[in-house]
Amino acid sequence: MPTYIYAITTTDHPLSLADLQGVGEPATPLRTVRAGGVAAVVSDAPEGLRAKRRDVLAHEAVLESLMADGATLPMRFGLLGPDDDQVARVLEQEGAAYRSRLAELAGHAEFNLKAARDEQDLLLEIVSESDRIRELNERTRTGSAGQDDRIALGELVAGQVAERHDEQARETLEKLRPAAARVARAEPGTGHFLNASFLVPAETADEFVKAVREEADRRGEAYTFTLTGPLPPYSFV
Repeated sequence: MPTYIYAITTTDHPLSLADLQGVGEPATPLRTVRAGGVAAVVSDAPEGLRAKRRDVLAHEAVLESLMADGATLPMRFGLLGPDDDQVARVLEQEGAAYRSRLAELAGHAEFNLKAARDEQDLLLEIVSESDRIRELNERTRTGSAGQDDRIALGELVAGQVAERHDEQARETLEKLRPAAARVARAEPGTGHFLNASFLVPAETADEFVKAVREEADRRGEAYTFTLTGPLPPYSFV
C-alpha cells in the first residue's frame, strides 16, 4: 500500500501524534519512518484520495501540531511514496540535506504578503505624468484616434504599469527584507504588484508584522497589503 507523507522532522522532535488523525475516512493512524538522522510522519494512503475538505484539514492539523513542537519540513497535500521502505531509503539518501534545511527552519515561520494598488489611482498617475499618453488618451476619448494611436496608447500604458509595479515591489521588498531571514517571490497575479513569502524568526515576528503595517501606512489608502501567517514554511522547503 502507498505511504502518505505529511512532514519530515528532526529525530529529537517530540512527535506527539496520539491526538492527531491522518487523512481518509475512517482516518488513518499516523506513524513515523526513521532513517538518515530524520523522521517522516506518515500513514497509509487511502484509495481514491482527493483534496476533500476533511482530508485537507486533517493534513494541515498534523503540520500545525508538529510545527508547534519543533522544526518541521511540511509536505504538500497528496504526497505519496510507494511504501515505508522506499520512504526510508529516500530519508537515508537525503538525510544530510533534510537536516540542514531543518536547522535553517528551526524557530522560523512563513508569512505571505500580497500587495496591490488601486488601478484607477495608478492610471491617473500615469496619464498625469506623460504628455504623450495624455495626448493619445484625449484622442481616444474624443474619437479622433486611429487604430495605430489606440495600439500605441495601450502599449505605453501597459509598459508604464509594469514598470511602476516592478518599482513598487522592489521598494517594498527593500523595506521588509531586513526583518526576514529569507524571501521567496511568486507571480503576483492579476491586480497585484507583489506576492512574496518571508521566512521570519519567531522571536521577531511581531516586528515583521509592524514593519508591514508601517509600509502599508506609508503607501496610503490606494494600496492594499494582505499579510497571511504564520504559515507552514512551504515556500522554503
